[in-house]
Parts: sequence; C-alpha cells; structure tokens
Amino acid sequence: MGRTITYGPSPREGSPVYKPSELVVSDAALQPAPLVDGTPALWTVRVADHVGDAARLAPHLLDQDERTHADAFRRATDRDLYVTSHVALRLLLAAYLDRPPATLPLTRLACPGCDKPHGRPAVAGAPLHFSLSHTGDLALIAVATAPVGADVETVPTPDTVATVARSLHPRETAELGTLPPHEAPAAFTRAWTRKEAYLKGLGIGLARDPSLDYLGSGPTPAPLVGWTVTDVHTPTGYGAAVALATH
Repeated sequence: MGRTITYGPSPREGSPVYKPSELVVSDAALQPAPLVDGTPALWTVRVADHVGDAARLAPHLLDQDERTHADAFRRATDRDLYVTSHVALRLLLAAYLDRPPATLPLTRLACPGCDKPHGRPAVAGAPLHFSLSHTGDLALIAVATAPVGADVETVPTPDTVATVARSLHPRETAELGTLPPHEAPAAFTRAWTRKEAYLKGLGIGLARDPSLDYLGSGPTPAPLVGWTVTDVHTPTGYGAAVALATH
C-alpha cells in the first residue's frame, strides 16, 4: 500500500443532519480519525465508482460466508453492491483495529428478541460497534464506541408510499396523510430510515413491528429513551439515518 488516505470526524451539515465522509475503496491504507464517544463516524460508498477495485480485492479480503453470499445473487448489480460494500467495510474496520482486513472474524450477536445469532453485526472480540446499510448505488457505514444502527433507502414513489404508509406508527401514517403527494415520499423515507436505524441498533431489526415505535416524519427525529437518532445527508434520491445508544 503506497499511500494513506486520512479521514476526519463526520461533520454536521447544520444541526440536526450528519454529513458522512466518502470512503475510497483501494489498496491505499486508510487512516480514520479516532472514534469519539457520543458521535458515530459515518461513510458513504458510491458503488459504481469502486466496483472494479472491490471485485479485485474481494477474493483476498472476504471470508467464505461472504463469498458464498455474493455468489448467490442472480443480478450482477446486487452482487456488485454487496461485494463493494463488504470490501469497504472490512477495509474500514481493519484501519480502526490495526489488523489485516482478511483476518477480521465478522459475526452476529444474539438477537435480544429470541437470543439467536442474528442480532447486531460485530467483529468477534473487538471493542467497536458498526452498522452497514446499502441500496441502489449507495452504501452507508457507521462506526461507533456504542451500539449503532444505520439505514439508507431509495426514496419511493408516491404510489409506493400510499401502499406502505400504514406499516409505520399510526402518528407517522397520520402525518403523511396531511402532506401533498409530492412531499410524502421524502417524509416517509425520513420516518422509515430513522425507524430501521433504531431497530438495527437494538439488534432486532424488522422482527419488531415497525408500527410500535414513533420516530416522526418531520424535519427532526422524535426523542427516544436511551438513543439519539439523527438524519444523514445523502445524494439526491436517497434518505438515511443513524441511531446511537446513549445508555
């Protein structure tokens, strides 16, 4: 690795939105800034920009389970999204832990709902916490010193929102019902990404009914006991949020 890429902490783009750094997938050594308690470090990866380098590195970095999962995708775009985001994740975690990326033992913690091993992802024996989400051409990675969840979604069409809005908390569904159709997709995306980030942070995901928790669809996430939920700046056509445990 002939060069080093240094990253600073994720800045705020005017409260209450985090602006992530853009992660480069390459042979260059990453040098992220140290993690800060109470603040998640956030990165985005544009898959189209890095799919070639990720495909080149994947055979040397991904473990057998990851390679098997990647091979199971029928569509090349889905496989590229998975491979690129997982290569990026390993490069980033390796930089934090000062270990070779191929040696990281990625695992799942116990689900708090059923105690089976499909809870939050983790590096076995490591002190950091992370979350990965990807959709379309974009991946979002959050790393923190406390349990964290991240979610990025493609903004849906108004017709899709009309179909799925009732899966939200009743108050969120009611909020969407007061909006003109052209404003509902962005509001739905805010509510959904906040909700899924929180549920991923808990380690239970959508095994918990998304209608149970109120996160809100307005400009500012609703407060939650023990968690801080923050929207994340994304390219046009996407929405994202991160949830960080505070207890």
